[in-house]
Amino acid sequence: MAEEARLADAGRVAAAAQIACLLEVMAPKPGNVSRGRDLPGLTYRDFVISATAIGEAFRRHAGGRVGRLILEAVRATRRQVETNTNLGIVLLLAPLARAAASGRGDLRSRLRGVLHRLDRRDARDAYRAIRLAEPGGLGRVRRQDVRRPPTVSLLACMRLAAGRDAVAREYASGFETTFGVGLPCLRRLRDRHVPLPIAVGQTFLTILGRRPDTLIARRHGAGRARAVSRAAARVMKAGGLLSARGRRLAEFLDRRLRSARPPLNPGASADLTAAALFLWLIEQGGPEEAAHGVTALRRTRSPRPGSSPGRRAAPRPGRRGGRPPRSGPVRGRPPRGRRLPGPRNSARRRSRRIP
Repeated sequence: MAEEARLADAGRVAAAAQIACLLEVMAPKPGNVSRGRDLPGLTYRDFVISATAIGEAFRRHAGGRVGRLILEAVRATRRQVETNTNLGIVLLLAPLARAAASGRGDLRSRLRGVLHRLDRRDARDAYRAIRLAEPGGLGRVRRQDVRRPPTVSLLACMRLAAGRDAVAREYASGFETTFGVGLPCLRRLRDRHVPLPIAVGQTFLTILGRRPDTLIARRHGAGRARAVSRAAARVMKAGGLLSARGRRLAEFLDRRLRSARPPLNPGASADLTAAALFLWLIEQGGPEEAAHGVTALRRTRSPRPGSSPGRRAAPRPGRRGGRPPRSGPVRGRPPRGRRLPGPRNSARRRSRRIP
């Protein structure tokens, strides 16, 4: 029974990890990859394949060492795609998955224990995963550079990088943005029955508007990152994706980010959105609710950030479906209940006669 419970927990965690990645990429977000909106070297197909690829690693290693889970998930991804699609997501989800698989009780308290138990082996495996993923804009630092073997624990390494990287900041702060911004925003929106694609996009804009995106800062400079964050805050002040004006501003922001050369991709904010989705799915009950979430997202038309949700025309008076009732037979058709024989029917009857 204990082994069955352990396998069930592992399956639940793996399903939540995979579906959190799918929900994040399926929702339109300014500057990010989504359905029909690729970026140079990054396609929607790559992200979907990557979400599928990490499942086995999370099933097998969610209950083990965090570093091993990170390395195996990145290895599985690189066997399927040739670019870095999910390194930040994997780094964020690995300790969350370990905490979710470690038993019952308060998840955030368990997460603190997971983070403090990280050791040098976890750091070595995480560094190997980072080198394998080859993230863009990765510079060099004097202390604990990823190109050299680490000499301290993974948590200590993340604390050194917290000032320049959103993922490292989450490790150092006990996942403050994920628990304090992303998850509460997603909860509120879903409690109000906001459609899932809109809720995901709104959560992303909330995170981006709070702090500059560190991926943009690494690639384009801190000034550009602050400008993008201010623009996202203006979108949210106008109502975000829940208002017509906010949607227009979001569409303008999306065009602005994509038209830059190279494009300005707020990828770190998208990674934090995926982490919030993972927690929300675990909170909602695991794979059953997660699968329902993906089904709902597929059935929902995902509007572009600046478009308004489609509205059906008001039905005309009359029968269900909007058609007015007919007062008599339609010209050219026989009255209901009668059927006029055609040439083909007459020929069939003649062929059935007994000679």
